[in-house]
Amino acid sequence: MTTATTDTPNIRFRDPALEPVWEKVQGGERISFEDGLSCLQTSDLVALGQMADYAKRRLWGEKVYFVFNRQINPTNICVLSCTFCDFAKKKGDAGAYEMEMDEILGKLHPDMHEVHIVGGHHPDWPFERYEGIVRGIHEAFPSIHIKAWTAAEIDYFCKRFRMSEEEVLGRMKDAGLVSMPGGGAEVFSPRVRRELFPGKNTAERWLEIHRLAHAMGIRSNATLLYGHIETLEERVHHMELLREAEDEAPGFLAFIPLEYQVGDTHLVARQASAVEDLRTIATSRLMLDNIPHIKAYWVMIGEATASIALNFGASDLDGTIGEERIAHAARAASPVGLARNRMLRLISDAGKTAVERDALYNEVHVYDN
Repeated sequence: MTTATTDTPNIRFRDPALEPVWEKVQGGERISFEDGLSCLQTSDLVALGQMADYAKRRLWGEKVYFVFNRQINPTNICVLSCTFCDFAKKKGDAGAYEMEMDEILGKLHPDMHEVHIVGGHHPDWPFERYEGIVRGIHEAFPSIHIKAWTAAEIDYFCKRFRMSEEEVLGRMKDAGLVSMPGGGAEVFSPRVRRELFPGKNTAERWLEIHRLAHAMGIRSNATLLYGHIETLEERVHHMELLREAEDEAPGFLAFIPLEYQVGDTHLVARQASAVEDLRTIATSRLMLDNIPHIKAYWVMIGEATASIALNFGASDLDGTIGEERIAHAARAASPVGLARNRMLRLISDAGKTAVERDALYNEVHVYDN
């Protein structure tokens, strides 16, 4: 079994701005906002990747995690009209849908370790329908960990049904909820929020809900939507706020940088490059020293870049997923599902050791290289 290693690479820097960052990383010292910005701005991609890989190996050795899971999006009908979103529809629109419980259960299999549930903010569904989705899955497949409802959805439940955060989260936990996804964070910038998603929860609200979930024993993920109108400074500030939140109320399992998909919204002329993906993943590993895992979300960045990212600080590939609607509504170029063997191939190609996990990162199986 692979164990964490502290073998220190001999890095030859072409960008002197990275040298003080490397000194801090080796010494276990937290890097600053300015350091994070230097990482996002550098053209010395090789050195940045070596630093991030070192930070990752210090935590997890050569292990890279994945989960046999399924993503379910129960409805795409949503009261919001976020500028960057190709997924949401209004009632009566072509392509609008609502899934019944039998259809949801039909997408699951007892061999799965996780189900990831997110969807639109439906204008008519009662709270009991959302709660019933969690309870129905838990009763039918008690061994599958349920990761459901972003902080944006929890915020919507509280407002629409006039319930406290404690009541919403408590009832979901009683129904079988194990953890929360990290979506809905987008980027913690008031400027970007005003322009792209003015009706969605604020950064303060998103962080408040995750802190409370952690206090109630519900672990969660965190995300960043990048590659649209945000600045590099706003990306680093987003990471800083997550780092502070984890210091105050530990409970984040993983951070997932989500590459904006141009789709039909065209906020920018083209998607972020693979180089930009790798810079963002590596910088997040170095900035977020208190969050266990950084994901290379292959659905959005593609299989090839995700495999390379496993040497740029990423320690998780997410999962086999099977079906995913949100990114693919924006025409994500990745396959809709990756089988277990293909996940193993991506990890092996990166020279890493594959570890199948559950939703809470308990190891299910360590594979031989």
